[in-house]
Amino acid sequence: MTLNLSVDELLTTTRSVRKRLDFDKPVPREVIMECLDLALQAPTGSNAQGWQWVFVEDPEKKRALADIYATSATPYLDLPKPQRGDVRDESADAVASSAKYLNDHLHEVPVLMIPCLEGRPDGAPAGMSASFWGSLLPAVWSFMLALRSRGLGSAWTTLHLMGDGEKQAAELLGIPFDKYSQGGLFPIAYTKGTDFKKAKRLPAEQLTHWDTW
Repeated sequence: MTLNLSVDELLTTTRSVRKRLDFDKPVPREVIMECLDLALQAPTGSNAQGWQWVFVEDPEKKRALADIYATSATPYLDLPKPQRGDVRDESADAVASSAKYLNDHLHEVPVLMIPCLEGRPDGAPAGMSASFWGSLLPAVWSFMLALRSRGLGSAWTTLHLMGDGEKQAAELLGIPFDKYSQGGLFPIAYTKGTDFKKAKRLPAEQLTHWDTW
């Protein structure tokens, strides 16, 4: 199934999906590979294409990854929510509830994905770090857009990377920890309905600077 979405609709309705992930509907590998083929057209520094993509379907490995994720996610999600005094406060409770739901059910999603990039930017200057992640993250976002266009959803999570979590995930999945960095942990599933809407964001005028801050 491919949704008939305009470019603007696709860009403004690709949400972080958690509570509306369908845990019971299988995700065919060929659909994932279609999305990945599209994502690999994204820009990558010096055309290095140093990315690798790990998809996890095995129930025991999904459970182990979920446990690694929960080690950092559970205490983090129990922290008090910041009050910002603007439109962001309106969705804070819903976002927290959604994130806790995913923490409790991460192992149930049909597929988990970890995108990896060759190299480790640990301690690198800002310019090198930006260049490094800029060679992976556009492709990951393209992958999420491709999922959305086919009736699937995901959520960008990074909490499994905290502490020893990244190394534990590398050992679990055979990722060469000294040679590849992980860019996140992504649940992949068909969504319950496809009627996602724009999120409430701060207006662009409040975030824009011309010629000086």
